[in-house]
Amino acid sequence: MAEPDLANIPQPLRQPLRAQWERFLAAGASADLQQALLDLGLANVFAASDFVADSLIHTPTLFDDLPLERLTRASQPGEIAAQIENALVDTGDEAQLQAALRRIRRREMVRVAWRDLAGEATLEQTLGDLSDLADACIDAALKRLAAWHAERFGVVRDADGRPQLLVVLGFGKLGARELNFSSDVDLVFLYPHNGDSDGTRSLDAGAYFTRLGQKLIQALDAPTAEGFVFRVDMRLRPFGASGPLAMSFAAAEQYYQRHGRDWERYALIKARPVAGDRAAGERLLRDLRPFIYRRYLDFTAFESLRDMKAMIAREVARQGLEDNIKLGRGGIREIEFIGQLFQMIRGGRDAALRTRAIRPVLARLAAASHLRPAETTALDAAYVFLRRTENRLQMAADRQTHELPADAGAQLRLAASMGFADWSAFCAALDGHRDTVRAVFDQVFAAPDRPVAGPGDAADAWQTAAAGGDTAAALTELGFGASAAAALKDLQAAGPIQSLGARGRRRLDELMPRLIQAAAVSGKPDAVLLSLLRLIEAVAGRTAYLALLAENDNVLRHLAALAASSPWLLQLVTRVPLLMDELIDPRLFGPAPDRDALAAELATVLSGVDPADQESEMDALRQFQQAAVLRIAVADLSGNAEPQLVSLRLAALADVVIETVAGLVRERLVARHGRPLTDDGGGTRAARFGVIAYGTLGGRELGYGSDLDLVFVHDGGEGATDGARPLDNAVFFARLSQRIISFLSTATGAGVLYRVDTRLRPGGNAGLLVSSLDGFERYQREQAWSWEHQALIRARPVAGDSELIARFATLRRDILCRRRDPEQLRQDVAAMRERMRRELAVETQAGFDLKQGAGGLIDIEFLVQYWVLRHAHTHPELIEATDNAGALQRLAALSLLDAAAAAELAAIHRDYLARIHRLTLEGWGAVAAGEEFRDKRETVLGLWREVFH
Repeated sequence: MAEPDLANIPQPLRQPLRAQWERFLAAGASADLQQALLDLGLANVFAASDFVADSLIHTPTLFDDLPLERLTRASQPGEIAAQIENALVDTGDEAQLQAALRRIRRREMVRVAWRDLAGEATLEQTLGDLSDLADACIDAALKRLAAWHAERFGVVRDADGRPQLLVVLGFGKLGARELNFSSDVDLVFLYPHNGDSDGTRSLDAGAYFTRLGQKLIQALDAPTAEGFVFRVDMRLRPFGASGPLAMSFAAAEQYYQRHGRDWERYALIKARPVAGDRAAGERLLRDLRPFIYRRYLDFTAFESLRDMKAMIAREVARQGLEDNIKLGRGGIREIEFIGQLFQMIRGGRDAALRTRAIRPVLARLAAASHLRPAETTALDAAYVFLRRTENRLQMAADRQTHELPADAGAQLRLAASMGFADWSAFCAALDGHRDTVRAVFDQVFAAPDRPVAGPGDAADAWQTAAAGGDTAAALTELGFGASAAAALKDLQAAGPIQSLGARGRRRLDELMPRLIQAAAVSGKPDAVLLSLLRLIEAVAGRTAYLALLAENDNVLRHLAALAASSPWLLQLVTRVPLLMDELIDPRLFGPAPDRDALAAELATVLSGVDPADQESEMDALRQFQQAAVLRIAVADLSGNAEPQLVSLRLAALADVVIETVAGLVRERLVARHGRPLTDDGGGTRAARFGVIAYGTLGGRELGYGSDLDLVFVHDGGEGATDGARPLDNAVFFARLSQRIISFLSTATGAGVLYRVDTRLRPGGNAGLLVSSLDGFERYQREQAWSWEHQALIRARPVAGDSELIARFATLRRDILCRRRDPEQLRQDVAAMRERMRRELAVETQAGFDLKQGAGGLIDIEFLVQYWVLRHAHTHPELIEATDNAGALQRLAALSLLDAAAAAELAAIHRDYLARIHRLTLEGWGAVAAGEEFRDKRETVLGLWREVFH
């Protein structure tokens, strides 16, 4: 007779294992089964788990319906659910259902434990199988109970007569598909709509689904001679144990809106529909997303989770749970808190963090540089170790425990099951992991260290202002002028400040002394303080922003620096407080993002937005664009970007946004009306569309806050769309263009993307909004003025179909490379420039309009455009550059312009552009001091007179 191989079993565990083996033999297991189980690691399994051994001893037929090969492989998708369905196929009443569920549960739990203890399963497979088992038991039981319930009371229907089903949400470990071996299941019961059942014994929906829920709990939780299936915990439902057992969606949404607390947001992160109407459950969770994940970085989570952790720590100390691997120091809960803190803070902005399981969250935190990769790697390793330890503790006797054993034999059993020679070796490894977790936890959750401020400093100034006293002396000591005291007094009296609750007021009192101090050392104390106080008044209604500032001294310093160097940027942040989130991102002070980085980032942003929700898409795009402008501007202010690079990055940002918007809008129109089709003589094909950028965007010389000059073209011919609601192609493309403009320029709560100017289209304001490419060509050949050909030099496609873009490029080349009369061209260019200077320049005797003034940017551009149009017929390579610097380089390379003159013009253009950027950031228009560019203006004007007079 075969015997277990005890070579790898510690000596003290061998005798108990032999006793279990003898009992197993006495139970009548066949010789084939004995040998098969020995080959599959019985010695290790029996040594670690009385539950498995006792189950096989008491029920030798347990594996009759379980192919032993299932002990050696992972379950296939749906396989466990199919096993449960097969086991329940003949159940005819609740008693039979309970018995069948308990039998199949024991068999599957033995299988899961065997694979885990024999080293055949990864942690993910073990947790996944346990979660799938719970899902399948809950759903299969609910289907049968619901059918029996309907026979008695009928079916609850919505207003349209559709039958309603109970929705069962799983929370906690079940929701995240991380269920441990002997875990409770945290459930919440909901139903979509109120109403009454249609049976002879009618019940209203609340009573109907409450009774059904009670029966489900009984089926799973009631102890019988065969045990239970899963203990059910319903305390996470709205209003907790005192709330209704089943609640309508509307009531649940109202509860979370009015009464929802931060710990409930924390719980809902892991919520998942596990049974019943899963699709309706997913819809509800999407509707609750704004409650779970704030649109802004929500630093109130720090305080909430600190409070939760402190409460747990007190309970651990009170009950002596220091050896609890879940709740104790460096335990599982601390790892989960780290991940869920970042989810609560950043999940509204980072869709990749909206995942239920902790390990993907840790990976995302490393990828996004929220934690160092070494930290997340260590946390992940600790999580795997702790969860395996948790399961091995519970598999020993199928008992819910997280306590390390005190008995020497149980300690050795646990250590051996985890692959350690003895208890001390296991404890050394465990302590190493727990120390690592606690170190990261303390670092992440550390409260800001605030020095106590003394008399006469910023704290004294704020406390005096709060008490209604005279703050002038304290503020003067800090370097402020007379206006600062009045500004603080005005803030105290402002409505948003007066409306603060106790928590908000406490945060404000923590923040304001440091804000005053930041302004005092900024170099421009009065101006910076006034700007920051306007910001505080604007955001005080959302105390999460006060929490962000209270938790992050760096953000406050960055805001003070922005207020000192760029009032324009601080005004932007004040209008759009979400931008304060960006001041935490370390990328803010790196190089300005290029086109590829912007496109990838925008794709990530939009991946977390419901494609059916255009309003959310518009807001997401605006927040992305504003954040990117902020990063470009900070790179500019810090010297990390040359003026031309700033314009290039701003243009790249606009390109990415326009391309994305055009794609989103076109998808919606096609979904509604079908694809625009046309016949060009070679058969039916899809009609094409393009967006052409002119002006500063076309020349990639965009400034902060610049308008976008856009022209729309198509090649739709005489066709129509192929959808159920067809449109003529001309109408389709007109609507497409209108909606792109609307998407870009409509003001929402998140602001405006860009102002759009379409006056450069054929015919100007009197022309069609979108032209056929053939019509565009006819206009350019037959009607366009010289200034319109000048504008075409800076035209480039920024979105659209590649075939149409190629045709546009050919057309542009043909138009710009025509032979022209040099004298007529010279007169046309000079006349248009004189008209623009008269109508648009804002010069005064003391100021120089950098763009429109004599000797300014536009003069350089007109010179360049004149030279290009004059020489392009013999040198077509001139039109390849839509920017001025590129065109000047080509003119010099072709000896059409003196190289020194070209270089000097390019340098002056660059200096003008840099000054315009900086004046914009400082909150001024593009007007410099009259003497600032005198020599450069004269250089430009000298060339102008040489060419045009």
